[in-house]
Amino acid sequence: MRYHPFALLALLGVLAVPAVAQPKVNGYFSLDYLKGQDQSLFSFGTFQNAQAGLLFSGEWAPRFAYALEIQSKDISRFEIEQAWAGFLWSETVHLKAGLYLVPFGKYNESGRAFQTRLIQAPLPVGEIFPASWRDIGLLIEGKAGFFLYSAYLGNGLAEGENLRAGQQFKDNNRDKGRGGRLGLLLSETVEAGLSYYSGRIDAENKRGLRLNGADITWSDSSVNLSVEYMKGEIENPAPFAKGTAEGWFVLCSINFGSLSPLVAYEKFRYEDAFHGSGYAGPLAAGLGIFDNRNLWAIGLVATIHQNIVLKLEYDFNKESNLELKNNMFRAQAAVHF
Repeated sequence: MRYHPFALLALLGVLAVPAVAQPKVNGYFSLDYLKGQDQSLFSFGTFQNAQAGLLFSGEWAPRFAYALEIQSKDISRFEIEQAWAGFLWSETVHLKAGLYLVPFGKYNESGRAFQTRLIQAPLPVGEIFPASWRDIGLLIEGKAGFFLYSAYLGNGLAEGENLRAGQQFKDNNRDKGRGGRLGLLLSETVEAGLSYYSGRIDAENKRGLRLNGADITWSDSSVNLSVEYMKGEIENPAPFAKGTAEGWFVLCSINFGSLSPLVAYEKFRYEDAFHGSGYAGPLAAGLGIFDNRNLWAIGLVATIHQNIVLKLEYDFNKESNLELKNNMFRAQAAVHF
């Protein structure tokens, strides 16, 4: 297997922390089984998406904290998911510097297999912004009464073939990406939030990307409900119109002891005449992107043990103006400690 060199150096640094400040260690594993209809990508059935991760966290001094998470991105590659050092002034002010998961909506920070009831990320997630979106820079967050807030300044997203290809760790222009999320605790079980991001994406520092999002979650001992909406607008050179991507999903599950049946609906639309397959920079437009999909999912989550979860899911896929036999059965086992 190939390991990111910085991941190994960071791990050695954490393990070298004095014994009095040894980190808390958490880990997780998951494995999927996929079997689709004739026109799906997995018509023969396959074990897929073996995932693993380790999270080291703790304090090296009062009010000074750190976190390092290493996660597999495919079967032969590990990357740093987050690596930051922070000053925890109070519950109201947490200042972090380093590599952080971008607080846009709720799913991006809580999409690990043991945290979500879905097996596959909802359609808009990983399409309107990169899957497991991270950035390097400064992040401030906290809680004041019923309000939650996050604000960040980092290298931002880059221009690529599509929006999901925008992940970068070295800035490609003079502009910095900035954004945040403002949340409101409506009750002990209900939280609502608004998210925003803005930044230049091209090397010439001329064209921008804006993302907006809204989310609401309701979670108690009997019901879990999540709703997220997100929209992206990307500026294109003349004579091309702006590219737009928009999507939302609703996920509801009901708890019956260790069993939780669920239903979800997901919608995604993406239109961009400038980018797409073949894009090679401002002077080499792609073939365009015209994507319109929706999905119904039904499933069952079984909590075998407080650290072991089994999931079953069937996805009914629907593409605009197409009649494809590409529905998908999914199963997943997830373990965390």
